[in-house]
Amino acid sequence: MSLNSMLSFFLPKDKVFFSLFEKIATTVGEMGDLITQIVNENDYNQRASLITKLEQLEHRNDEYTHQIFQELGKNFITPFDREDIHYLAIALDDICDYIYASGKKINFYKVNPDDNGIRKMAEIIRQGSHEVKAAVYELRNMKNVKRISDSIIKINSFENQADDVFDMCIERLFDMENDVKMLIKKREIYQIMEIVTDKFEDAAHIMDSILVKYA
Repeated sequence: MSLNSMLSFFLPKDKVFFSLFEKIATTVGEMGDLITQIVNENDYNQRASLITKLEQLEHRNDEYTHQIFQELGKNFITPFDREDIHYLAIALDDICDYIYASGKKINFYKVNPDDNGIRKMAEIIRQGSHEVKAAVYELRNMKNVKRISDSIIKINSFENQADDVFDMCIERLFDMENDVKMLIKKREIYQIMEIVTDKFEDAAHIMDSILVKYA
């Protein structure tokens, strides 16, 4: 093995990991935008087309996540702790999984998303997805620590907002919905959408840990 080959083995593969994380973050932002389009589309077939796009993005994210795990297996040195890379990849993947599940359940259960609670949750998801994207993009050079910290604070705030909206939706659902089947369907959709914001918070906590160690 040549000296250059040996050195390249030990050099951190920043570009590989950061590029993959940025691709995932971009996908998170796109899926956040798409879920708001889905809940504001009243036509079932048009929603189905948008949900198909959501599924394609979720599959694309799975590929990026798998590539990160492959790189962890190949590279001796990483830009930050292997455990943090692993858990951040999982948290971001979970975000995509649950956004897709939210859209899928709406048409699967034939629920009309013309519902104040569903649309409020979708808007929180949209905003949260873009704060996650912004924070992930700043990890590459750690020069703008305040920008990452501000995004983390906003993500935590969105999670709290989602909890409040969820509680309001469940209370109103039990007060006003007489169809038991529809009650169960809507409650599950609310729950899945609320879980998305929990996963935002998981990603934020991991990025906060990275800041403490490396910023």
